[in-house]
Parts: sequence; structure tokens; C-alpha cells
Amino acid sequence: MNAEKVSARAWVAVLGGLFGCFMAGMNVHVTSAALPEIEGSLGATFEEGSWISTAYLVAEIIMIPLTAWLVDIFSLRKVMSVGSLIFLIASVACSWSPNLETLITIRVIQGAAGAVLIPLSFQLIITELPPSRMAMGMALFSLANSVAQAVGPSIGGWLTDSWSWRWIFYVQLIPGVALLAAIAWSIKPQPMNLALLRRGDWPGITGMVVGLGGLQIVLEEGGRKDWFSSPFIVWTAWAAGIGLLVFTLSQLYGARAFINLRLLGRYNFGVASVAMFIFGGGTFGLVFLVPNYLSQLQHYSARQIGVSLVAYGLVQLVLAPFMPRLMKWSSPKIMVASGFLIMAAGCWLGSGLDADSAANVIIPSTVVRGIGQPFVMVALSVLAVAGLDKREAGSASAVFSMLRNLGGAVGTALLAQIVASRERFHSARIIEPLSPFDPSLQERLGGTLQTWLPAKQEQLELLARTVRREAFLMAYSDAFYLACIALIGCALAALLMRRQMADKA
Repeated sequence: MNAEKVSARAWVAVLGGLFGCFMAGMNVHVTSAALPEIEGSLGATFEEGSWISTAYLVAEIIMIPLTAWLVDIFSLRKVMSVGSLIFLIASVACSWSPNLETLITIRVIQGAAGAVLIPLSFQLIITELPPSRMAMGMALFSLANSVAQAVGPSIGGWLTDSWSWRWIFYVQLIPGVALLAAIAWSIKPQPMNLALLRRGDWPGITGMVVGLGGLQIVLEEGGRKDWFSSPFIVWTAWAAGIGLLVFTLSQLYGARAFINLRLLGRYNFGVASVAMFIFGGGTFGLVFLVPNYLSQLQHYSARQIGVSLVAYGLVQLVLAPFMPRLMKWSSPKIMVASGFLIMAAGCWLGSGLDADSAANVIIPSTVVRGIGQPFVMVALSVLAVAGLDKREAGSASAVFSMLRNLGGAVGTALLAQIVASRERFHSARIIEPLSPFDPSLQERLGGTLQTWLPAKQEQLELLARTVRREAFLMAYSDAFYLACIALIGCALAALLMRRQMADKA
């Protein structure tokens, strides 16, 4: 029984880490309802606006693998304290951004500082809680994300409509102060080991920064620059490939590796990590896509978008506490597969959009996805860490969190590019049969070609807007459909996991 007891200090450490996780999640979701407003205020296009989310995620992705190494050098207490403080300062600075370039730069700093909070929250659960409380800890981890998703969009929409999108970044201050207080009381100071800085794997770190950063640039800018017909994209892709190769080889075979990538060779951890990558792509990508759809095609205000997304987080908030008990009644792999299938069903509901598809379609679609997410998040996390030694907690949490956020960044960029490219495709297909000499078109516009201009210019512009609207509806439907297919693939992969491994989890 003594082994199962958890001290008050350990619980405060875990809950403090969850506040950090909440802040990082909130910072993604609080901007979701305000994205269209931010894009309009700063003069950004739909594709450029995706950088507001992905710049933050890319910075997180680059910093997350370094977290365990930074903790070895500076101690967990100092890394969490400094990361939280810089995160809060950057949050305030985001609200003062005069243009898109400045906002993206500060978001990079904010993401890099907040990146340490995600794996360290995960690590504290693994190290501070006994195995019997692990499911509860993972449920709390999922709950922190669910609360962020529940309150983030509604708060962001309300603040944007009532004052300005610049106010949304101030909501980080209260949980940030609570986190700093929890760190100060619950995490004991430890000596620094600055000698590790000189023995750092700097080629591996450089390769990771160049590789992951270059990959994201290719994904974000490829569509706008016609992909590999652009020398810039070609050279960036080469740099990204070489950087990722150097990073991978240095971590697998280097004497100074800062993260244990060999954990991916363990069957359940590897499969769970790949599934988490796609899970991150689906969740973060669709959280970016839905507000833009509601604003662009249904003309929703920021407040209306926030209200439409509230149910998505609330259903997760309600379900997450029941996940540990459900895991006792069911196999983790069955839970994961069920969660992915439920999420796929939610995407399927959004894959047939038309002009009347507003909250009546989007809210059921997001609610169904929200029902599936706790199943995946809790069971997949427990499944991934089953059998790992506590000494591997730092690398395991870093790899798992990195792949989730990398999936989110890749998913956001890909879905933005899919919508943009499919809109151009569908527009071309719709316009193709139209001809100014077509009698039916002339009849609709009320005259012959000679009488169209300038009197009929307004009708021509209305026709062009109608064509583009229909093309965007089909493009968004395509994005939902592709997300549905990817999630079904994850469900099948979960069912193929080794039964004995799942049972051990």
C-alpha cells in the first residue's frame, strides 16, 4: 500500500506540469476562433495565416527533443521556470505585433519557450506517479488538453468580438503564474551540469533545426511557389533531407545523442508514436481548418466560431475522467481503434459540405471527433509507455510529444495546401464548360456578349464569386475526406498491435 501512496508535493508537481500543458494547448486553440480576424487585421491570406499556428508548432517541435538534454544541464526546476517565464513575456508581446512577420517571429519564441512544458508534464506523470495511478495521470493529461480545447475557442472568440484579437494572448497569465508557484514549491532545486554544454551533440542539434525547419518551409511555401519548379523549394528540400539524415544518424549512432530514437524500434512505442503523429495532424489541422471555413464561407464572427467549437472541447472534458475506468473493462488497443474510428466518422460528417452546411454540420462533426479523442489520447499514451524504464521517461516523452506536434504542423500545412490546390482544381473544372458564347449563359446574364460590358460586369463578378464558393466547398470537403481516410488507417494499425503487448499495458 505504501508504494501506491503519492505525496502532496508529487501531486502539486504533476498538476503544475498539467498547467503548463494547458497553457501550451490553450495557445493553439485560443487563436483558432480569431484566425480569420488576425489574418484580416494583418493583411494575411488564408495560406499565409496558417503560419500563425505552424510557426508556434514548428518551434515546439524543434525544442521538444532538446528538453531532456536541457534538464540534464540546467535541472528540471530551472528549465520549467525559465520556459514558463519566457512564454508569458512572449504571450504579451504577441498582442503588440504590428504586422504578420513580427507576430510569426514572436510566436516562434513563444513556441520554443512553451515547448518544454509539454514533455515535462508527460515526464512528471511517468516519474512521480506509481503504475497503478498511470491511467489517472494520462487521463488528467488528456483533461488538460480538453479544457484548453473547450475554453480556448470560446474565450478567444469572445475577446476578439468584444475588444480585439490582441487580448486573446493575455489569458495565459493566470495559469502561467499558477505554474510558476507550483514549480517553486513542489520541484526541488538541483545542481546544474554546465559541462554537458561542451559535450553537446551540436551537429545533431543543427541537423534537427535545419531538417525540421526546412521541412515545414517546404510544406507551407510549396503550393505558393509551384513546388519543385521553384529553385528555392528544391534547395530547401535538399537541406531538410540532409539535416534530418544527420539528425537521425547522430541520435542512433552518435556518442553524444540527446534523445533516444531507438525507442521507436520497440513495437508498441513505435506504432503508438506513428499513430500519435497522424492523430496530431488530424486534431491540429482540423482545428485550423474549421474556423477558416466558418469565417470564409459562412461569414461567422469570431464569437460565433468560438461558440461553434465549445462543444468539441466540452465533450472531451466530460469523457476524459471516465477513461481510466473504461481501460479496466476494455483492451487499450480496442479503445485506440474505437477512438480513431469515431474521429473518422466525425470527419466523414464534414466531407459533404454545401452552401447550407454551417453550424448544423460543423458542430455534429466536431462533437463526434471530440468523443473519439479521449479514447485515443489516454489509451495510446498508456500503451506507449508500458514497459519503459523511468530512466527512459525523458526521451520517451520528448519523442512522443515531438511526433504529436510534428504531426500537427504537417497536418495544418498539408490541409491548408489541399484546400488551396483543390479549390483551384474545382474552379477550373466548374469554369471549363462555361463559354461567353453559350446561349444558356447569355440568357442567364440577360444579354449577348456585346451588351455585357460594362452593364453586366456586376453579374459576371457574381458568377465568378459563386464558382469560387462552390469550389471552396468541394475543397474543404476533400480535406475532411482525406483526414477520414488517414484516421481509418490508424484504427486498422491499432488493431494489428501485438495482443500480449497491449494486455501488458
